[in-house]
Amino acid sequence: MAPWRIASLKPLAHMRLCVTFNDGTSGELRMKSFLEGPEVTGTVFEPLRDPAYFRSARIELGAVAWPNGADLAPDAMYDAIRDRGHWDVAE
Repeated sequence: MAPWRIASLKPLAHMRLCVTFNDGTSGELRMKSFLEGPEVTGTVFEPLRDPAYFRSARIELGAVAWPNGADLAPDAMYDAIRDRGHWDVAE
């Protein structure tokens, strides 16, 4: 299995997730700045602005996903978390 596939996730306050990958690498996904940006309006990510909906994140095929089809690239997330311990999606 690819090391960058998500093995577990836990929603945190302030639009963050704690994620652990198949190889044990773990860190924080930070989405608050991204979700507050105007470029999210009208996209599949807009519902994630609602904290309750954000917490509905789950693992689908090794990636972080939400019920509406929004998902994130686990390989990019893995690289950032391995290098810095977190991934700020707005960067």
